Amino acid sequence: MKIILTGATGMVGEGVLFECLKNPDVEEILLINRQKYKGGKNPKLKEFIVLNFFDLSQVKSALGGYDACFFCAGVSSIGMSEKDYMRVTYDMTLSFAKTLLELNTQMVFCYVSGAYTDSSEKGKIMWARVKGKTENALQRLPFRKVYNFRPGFMEFSEGQKNVKGRYKFLYRILLPIFKIFAKKMICRLSEVGSAMINSVKIGYPKSVLEIEDIKTLAKEKDYKKL
Repeated sequence: MKIILTGATGMVGEGVLFECLKNPDVEEILLINRQKYKGGKNPKLKEFIVLNFFDLSQVKSALGGYDACFFCAGVSSIGMSEKDYMRVTYDMTLSFAKTLLELNTQMVFCYVSGAYTDSSEKGKIMWARVKGKTENALQRLPFRKVYNFRPGFMEFSEGQKNVKGRYKFLYRILLPIFKIFAKKMICRLSEVGSAMINSVKIGYPKSVLEIEDIKTLAKEKDYKKL
């Protein structure tokens, strides 16, 4: 399969990228980033630097013929107004998705939102409302399939470079606690990547994948038995 991947310069996107590079079913990965990915070269990799995700005109002619998009780009809502967060989360994602849809009508679109995303779009938590609105809008687009991934506290993969220092600090403190008291809230980035690949290969009956769904789909052999 041929995959377009965004967000490889962030923790989630880089973790998904690692699984794509290892998987023999993935033939090509086209990274679309705002800055160059510094994780090294690989014959599977291609990369376009696009400073404005609202305008893909300079690279649009090369975006056809792909089987899936793994949209892992995103920003934290901390310190942002709802209007600004809406623009870089909802507006940008939908603009990007609609451009790809023009060229790849049979594409599978995988979007990373987060645990506790608000599908009703009416809750009190701003980021959860915006993410829910984004999920709902993506599901209305006529891709072959849209999957919304909601990972919880994420374990990054060995060798990842794009992990912010504050997350590493929290990770060291919280991971042992989560493993004892809230194991079901933990999801490995390797599982997110594997589940995305399997969503293209074999599909899944749900369009919104919570943590347990991600873990199930990541285990291809187990999932095929269901």
